[in-house]
Amino acid sequence: MTPPPAAASADVVVVGAGQAGLAVAAHLARSGFVPASAARGRRAAGGSPTYVVLDAAAGPGGAWRERWPGLTMRTVNGVYELPGRPLPTFDADEPASRALTRYFGAYERDLGLAVRRPVEVRRVRDASGRRGLLAVETEETEAVPVPAPDPDDGLGGGAGACRAEAASGRRRVTRTWHARALVNATGTWTRPFWPAYPGAASFAGLQRHTHDYRSPEEFAGRRVLVVGGGISAVQHLLAIHPVAATTTWVTRRPPDWRDAEFNPELGREAVARVDARTRAGLPPQSIVAATGLPLTDAYRDGIARGVLVARPVFARLVPDGAEWEEAAARGPLADGWVAGPAHVEADAVLWATGFRAALDHLRPLGLRGSGGGIVMDGTRVVADPRVQLVGYGPSASTVGANRAGRAAVRQVRRYLGV
Repeated sequence: MTPPPAAASADVVVVGAGQAGLAVAAHLARSGFVPASAARGRRAAGGSPTYVVLDAAAGPGGAWRERWPGLTMRTVNGVYELPGRPLPTFDADEPASRALTRYFGAYERDLGLAVRRPVEVRRVRDASGRRGLLAVETEETEAVPVPAPDPDDGLGGGAGACRAEAASGRRRVTRTWHARALVNATGTWTRPFWPAYPGAASFAGLQRHTHDYRSPEEFAGRRVLVVGGGISAVQHLLAIHPVAATTTWVTRRPPDWRDAEFNPELGREAVARVDARTRAGLPPQSIVAATGLPLTDAYRDGIARGVLVARPVFARLVPDGAEWEEAAARGPLADGWVAGPAHVEADAVLWATGFRAALDHLRPLGLRGSGGGIVMDGTRVVADPRVQLVGYGPSASTVGANRAGRAAVRQVRRYLGV
């Protein structure tokens, strides 16, 4: 039985404890904010402002903890350090999910950051009218003590028996946090994008998304279509090709190969382009889409072997594969695409088609504008200055997350007057 809703409060609620959320928490702590307790008011003893981080995951690591085991520290793309914590030297063959979860967990622990988990934020709404408090409605699992059994139970224990250890149980609790400001850092991992193509429901084979991909072995012996033009598609193709019967790569646009390794300057340029879109209230372009695909030695080799060679995306899926219109199959085609048959047999489709911002819980606040996106001024939502978005638009990657965390805290302090 779920107990009745409980109430709690903090000056600032941060939603999400991935790279962006931890960056925000660290800068809040540096600015004099202290952890809020579910049992006390917004201001701590001595008048210090309070904050809490609510994270839906079972443990630290953000989206990294969910990445497939074959993504190692050798092949992972663009990992950046958390504020004030240089990246340690990782074993290049260690799964990124394990190495970065350890790194994030140590950061939370060493800085004493106020992270509560697992807490699912269901809805954020106005608690007391526009520009008043925000109500953050959550559901969480918490430990509850279970009375220890009586050692004198009539079965021979008696007064001389050692006292039994108290056990603990778990229960679901609904709780509403009241906050003066909210920083949303929920990222995109929980909202995989499945594009709609004719015939997808009739396809008789396996369909997976990057979100659910675990290992190449699932595709062993299969004829695989990989859909998508980003880093994940390229990594999947290189991993799957050695064990698959065949692989076919299809993209909406010709692959955007860049003859330069990804570096901070390239990242900053990409962030600036995405920032311009969000300031105009347009749906954000992904950072990866803005940076293109770096022509590393491994990718050059994949191109030379014919693995990383793309076709235009198919017109439709059919039960035994995919079909193209004649012009898209035979050409002439844009540079970067190759021609191929109008019908390709396949018994698996891997959708490496990206993710969308996980913002459904903010819908009651009515933040979206007429352009389909949320009008932003840096991290601040123009329509509601109580709300900051990090891990959205220009900060939706490790490149921009740390800078966005610092900027969001500056905006929060300005708004709260602290």
